[in-house]
Amino acid sequence: MVSGKMKPLVENNSVIRVMFEEGKRLSSIYGPENVFDFSLGNPNVPAPDEVKESILEIIQEEDSAFIHGYMSNAGYEDVRETIAHSLNERFGTDFGVNNILMTVGAASGLNVILKTILEPGDEVIVFAPYFVEYGNYVANYDGRLVTVSPNTVDFQPNLEELKQKITEKTKAVIINTPNNPTGVVYSEDTLKKLAEILENKEKEFKREIVLLSDEPYRELAYDGVQVPYVTKYYKNTVVCYSYSKSLSLPGERIGYLVIPNELRDSQETFTAASIANRVLGCVNAPSLMQRVIKRCIEKGASVNLMAYDRNRNRLYEGLKECGFSCIRPDGAFYLFVKSPVEDEKEFCSRAAKHNLLLVPGSSFACPGYVRIAYCVSYEKIEGSMPAFRALAEEYGLQPV
Repeated sequence: MVSGKMKPLVENNSVIRVMFEEGKRLSSIYGPENVFDFSLGNPNVPAPDEVKESILEIIQEEDSAFIHGYMSNAGYEDVRETIAHSLNERFGTDFGVNNILMTVGAASGLNVILKTILEPGDEVIVFAPYFVEYGNYVANYDGRLVTVSPNTVDFQPNLEELKQKITEKTKAVIINTPNNPTGVVYSEDTLKKLAEILENKEKEFKREIVLLSDEPYRELAYDGVQVPYVTKYYKNTVVCYSYSKSLSLPGERIGYLVIPNELRDSQETFTAASIANRVLGCVNAPSLMQRVIKRCIEKGASVNLMAYDRNRNRLYEGLKECGFSCIRPDGAFYLFVKSPVEDEKEFCSRAAKHNLLLVPGSSFACPGYVRIAYCVSYEKIEGSMPAFRALAEEYGLQPV
């Protein structure tokens, strides 16, 4: 009954989701206060007050048939115009209503644009470590994922290897900054060098290479770190954005694509992407949440960065004191920690005996590391410290 394409996905179900389910099982046994589930990037920080306010205002003020009805497959025009204006004010861009396509989150946005641009056999390059689902998204449209090995010094993308991996079959490159799982923000210098490589390879192979910038963590950057807006550096860029993290709305599935005028065949691509949105079964992004996003932008709703920053500092300092090795993240809400043993899956198994649920780096094509999601409560991080200390002692680690 199950298709041959689905069977490997069933057999290799996402480790992250498996760990999440394990967390629920352990919580039922030991109590949620005694289980430290760092597996899933599910924000614990509540949505801003503006979200609830906007929902209530919309229900009271707008016509019900309009709120819950169909609209253009690309989304409400006034919502797209509001997003475009906000981006232009913040980043000095020049977007309009026909550059913004509302999507069912960034994941759906990536699927929409990949369906729009990929031919069977086209190659899509990713930089390890990368979000595990990228490979599945590319395979959905009979593309081939090509992985650039990780630069474990600072986790900026390995651009020298990228040059070697681009071929006449390369159709797209995916970047994710701030990055999941490392928390690294790609620097302006990195993006300029990346753009130069892609421009040269476009000339060499006489075909467009689309840079897909996956940006659900754009608003989560610390210590004044700036996240450069990628369309300024490379013309054939498409941006995938989600409000899952910035407004703590992961279950609402609301985001957008930016398809700038500078992209080759921009409006043809926009039209095709709108149709892809429909034929993939999304039809359009959730109507109520589109209306909510418009009002939240107008009200200036923003992420509670202080809460995440507090978590980041406590967990980073606490793990360093235990003797674990990791780089201090500039963005997102993950720590990418070096495993004290080569087999990080064995390390994750031993951590689970202390009710610590961590995700092995091999899930992100970067073995030897583990990902810890610190989008939990501050109390959960504090409560986990004795377990991390006990785990460190088992491996004979010393404070750094």
